[in-house]
Amino acid sequence: MVAAATGRGFIMYYVYVLRSLKNGRFYTGSTNNLERRLNEHNTGQSKYTKLTAPFALVYKEEYKTKEEAYKKEMYYKTGAGREKIKDILMRE
Repeated sequence: MVAAATGRGFIMYYVYVLRSLKNGRFYTGSTNNLERRLNEHNTGQSKYTKLTAPFALVYKEEYKTKEEAYKKEMYYKTGAGREKIKDILMRE
């Protein structure tokens, strides 16, 4: 599958990691609009994160397809993926 074209160019898909400023826990997700999604998390519009807002974006990756982003999101939600994220965040 190829990235979808828009009037502004191509749609990019993102895998992102948020850190709750309330309890310090991490949340991983994927989206095609990172700014909108972060706003949804911070305004309580996300079912899984509404009780732990506000959040800070601590990491993101870009992908050309929704499928690639979703696959990486699912990996980061495994034990090995969580360890990989910890390693990445420790280097930054």
